[in-house]
Amino acid sequence: MTPFLAGIAGPSCSGKTELAFWLAHRTGAPILNLDHYYRDLNGLSFEERARSNFDEPAALDREEILRDARALAAGGAISAPRYDYSIHARIEGGQFIEPAPVIILEGLFALYWPELRELYRLRIFVDAPEDLCFARRLRRDIQERGRTPESVRAQFEATVKPMAQLHILPTREFADVVVNGADPLDVSGPEVLARIPKLN
Repeated sequence: MTPFLAGIAGPSCSGKTELAFWLAHRTGAPILNLDHYYRDLNGLSFEERARSNFDEPAALDREEILRDARALAAGGAISAPRYDYSIHARIEGGQFIEPAPVIILEGLFALYWPELRELYRLRIFVDAPEDLCFARRLRRDIQERGRTPESVRAQFEATVKPMAQLHILPTREFADVVVNGADPLDVSGPEVLARIPKLN
């Protein structure tokens, strides 16, 4: 069995994770969230960690991502890291992913590195209007990560928006399929699902 790896990229809160779960529910595919590969900043104070730029590729451990992705592509199992966004640090325990016919990798930079792109048999980009992405991020970071509205807006303007324009939006050109994250999943999902081989 040669695993069918699908990569899902797009700007923050464009709808990548929702699409990944929608596809996983219909294919049985495990999901590897690449955003859990942020470099461990436990050696810094919380204030220093909070000031870090989490929206550039260098914030993630590229070599670790490539190692695990290559293992999955070869039919192996991995133990992926787990990251707590509320404290900006990795936490104990990993996500064990076993070999599977279809595996979904999703994250901001899922289409950024050429060595990673070449492992995919399907490259997906989820686009969405900037104001919608911000509204979703504002709601998520307040509800799930204990952030203040002011801190969310400041981070969005300082790093999220400019880094998306610099590093993430250009990777759209590498996608086999581009979907609109503003559309309902019952509209955008089937277009992607049709490109994934059926298992029976």
